[in-house]
Parts: sequence; structure tokens; C-alpha cells
Amino acid sequence: MSQPYYQQPGHYPPRRTNGLAIAALITAFLFSPAAIVLGIVARKQIRQSGEEGWGMATAGLIIGAVFTVLGLLAFVLWVVLIVWLYREAGTIPAR
Repeated sequence: MSQPYYQQPGHYPPRRTNGLAIAALITAFLFSPAAIVLGIVARKQIRQSGEEGWGMATAGLIIGAVFTVLGLLAFVLWVVLIVWLYREAGTIPAR
């Protein structure tokens, strides 16, 4: 007669990592606004399903937000610089 199978104490089957959490972290460096959305959705899914990846989703969300703000700031500064140069070009004395 064979012995019944018992799981080792303290050994649990590995939990899956949420795919959107991985995507949020990767996308944060490629297209940061999408990472914000993916991070929010991933965190909601993780809360409901109990999957792994909370840290990755949070990192993607934070990095995406920081890069989005920096990108918007760079764009605004670029526009201000262009407007300033355009106005200064009119004050350059001709030879």
C-alpha cells in the first residue's frame, strides 16, 4: 500500500505574476502615460486575484508618472524656448 502524498510544511505552490504589472514596468520606459494606466489596472487586478506583482505595478505607475511629468515639462520648456527665439530673431540688427 502506498503512502498518501503530503505537501512539505511551509512549501506553497508559486503564485503567478500579473502580466499587466510586468507590462507596466516595461512600458514605463517606453511610453510612460500607458504605464500609468497599466499600473492602476494591474494593482486593481492584483487586489482581487491575489497574484504577485504589486511592487512591479507600483514601480511602473510611479516611474510612468515621473517620466510623464518630466516629458510634459520638457515640452513646455521647448515651446517657451521656441517662442523666445522667435521673438529675439526680430530684434537682431541686420548688417
